Amino acid sequence: MTISDLRERTGTPVRTVIVGCGMGAVRLVEELLARGVTGITVIGEEPYAPYNRILLSAVLEGTHRRGAITMAEQEWFEHRGVELRLGTRVVDIHRERRVLELADRSEVAYDRLVLATGSIPSLPPIRGLVQVDGQLHEKVHSFRTLADCEGLLAALPGAASAVVVGGGLLGLQVARALSIRGLSVEVVEGGDHLLRSQVDTAAGKVLERSLTKLGTAVYTETRAVKMAETGLVLDNGVVLSTDLVILTAGGRPSINLARRASLDTRRGVIVDDQLRTSDEHIYAIGDCVEHDGRTAGHVSPAWEQAAVLAAGLAGEAVEYDGHRVVARLRATDLDVAVLGDPEHAEGEIVQVSNPVTGVHKKLVVKDGVIVAATLVGDLSRVGQITQHFDKCTRLSSGEPGQLLLPPRSAASATINLPDDAEVCACAGVTAGRIRACSSMEDVRTTTRATTGCGGCRSVCEQLITTTNLGMKETVA
Repeated sequence: MTISDLRERTGTPVRTVIVGCGMGAVRLVEELLARGVTGITVIGEEPYAPYNRILLSAVLEGTHRRGAITMAEQEWFEHRGVELRLGTRVVDIHRERRVLELADRSEVAYDRLVLATGSIPSLPPIRGLVQVDGQLHEKVHSFRTLADCEGLLAALPGAASAVVVGGGLLGLQVARALSIRGLSVEVVEGGDHLLRSQVDTAAGKVLERSLTKLGTAVYTETRAVKMAETGLVLDNGVVLSTDLVILTAGGRPSINLARRASLDTRRGVIVDDQLRTSDEHIYAIGDCVEHDGRTAGHVSPAWEQAAVLAAGLAGEAVEYDGHRVVARLRATDLDVAVLGDPEHAEGEIVQVSNPVTGVHKKLVVKDGVIVAATLVGDLSRVGQITQHFDKCTRLSSGEPGQLLLPPRSAASATINLPDDAEVCACAGVTAGRIRACSSMEDVRTTTRATTGCGGCRSVCEQLITTTNLGMKETVA
């Protein structure tokens, strides 16, 4: 049923309620407003205004202020007629009456409901992690929310060492941030290499070597089994004496609310190509979603889903055909980009690797098209490679190899990017839109580029610099 149908039937604006106040929810609000949709309510369990969760490690590192990662203040919503309810927990969905029950037993009615509940951390099976009172051990911190980040920052004074449990994207970001803060850091990873969900063994080993050079010890094929008075005990008998233990391993879609409402779920909330759940009035986007048997876990699919759902709710005929996986590691001195699924994609492998210099680059090419890529240690051509990946460009036999060779300068690679090349995968921003901006502040506020994973910052800065220089030369 379209918006016009509902409005004609009820004579009032359609009530669209979004449960969750993360990055996907904010993007959905923006997309709905752009299409003239009113009657929007957003309910968030955290007490903070929506913020960029990806940049929490930058706050931990000290390169971003807390306020710099806020995506939209309360006033932004108020000025646009959107009701924002923070610090509010939804405990039940009463589908037959189309109302939400809140923790204080009050109710919120909806015509269309969108679940954007994200994901929740999974505690690893480490004895002594949780104390008798149900609280984490005083040395142990999770790292997923702004409250987690603030708690860890408060624990840093006086701390000299830290162990990060988990060698995925988040784990490496936290490890690097703490290292920059001056702590002695060790990473414990159960798999045989770092970033095992994104890259192959060769790339993981190159990354491990780079991390070691930066002063961080890495333990792979090792699991933490016990939190003892002497430190964190590993399954090989080694005891890591440490002041802090940070948990970054494991997370799962937050589907408890959906399950309580008897919606269809497996690993995530199951949705169709319109992002609709098993209830025709309830939709879902982001990390909590399972579409075509797949869950996401990155911001770019959530934003992509938000755009598709907003169009559908506004009455447009659209379908979601699956997300593009574009993962970037946001950590100082560690450059990693992963496009697609390079470990499972079918095709020919074009690869360049130099462990000594910390560079590993791999393209998976099928019928001349890049279907996946891994770039470690050198992102000078990431813009061009991403463009070919997005557009399914059919390359000549020699082009994939040329793309793995460094340009004469990173700036020259950026200058040659066509205007329609996507430089920010998170926000879907092209080089032309960046060139149209006057400054980096203009880039952030008008396009949202650099506000996702932050991996496109250097390319955006080069585009702004070269464009401004070109304008000055033209004027002269």
